[in-house]
Amino acid sequence: MAETLDAVDFAVAAFRDDGSWVVQELAHDLEADVDSLAGALRRFAGDEGAMAMVGLDDDFFVIVRVSGSLTRVLLSDVGAVDDWELAESAVEFLGLPYPEDDDDEVAGDLDLLGDLGLPALELGLMLDDVDAYPEELLSDIARRVGFGELFDDAVGLTSA
Repeated sequence: MAETLDAVDFAVAAFRDDGSWVVQELAHDLEADVDSLAGALRRFAGDEGAMAMVGLDDDFFVIVRVSGSLTRVLLSDVGAVDDWELAESAVEFLGLPYPEDDDDEVAGDLDLLGDLGLPALELGLMLDDVDAYPEELLSDIARRVGFGELFDDAVGLTSA
């Protein structure tokens, strides 16, 4: 695996507390796998659980959402499994076969943000933009869900 902790562009947790969004940076040692992220998210007592958004090496991202005992995962590029432990962990968590070639398909639960106003079909259409960087896509996703400015501030993007 080619991965290093320096390749983690950002890792944030987002959750609602008394109806207001809160976005906090996550420690970079938590991004090793889905279980570590899910464990870290369980400490946030959000109204609808909590989610992590992790971007790696301007290459791909993972969203992990925890609500009670339910953990849901979305991986932006299954082809990243060859180089990244987090991607491999997501593929294993999802019960998917190891990709045979350089597959750049999205995998996981496209409806993991449906109850927050971003239905699976719309999220899928957003993820079709293969030229967008992970932070751009996640900024758009965060904006649609309601915490775009907080996300942008946390990852160092300027608001549009």
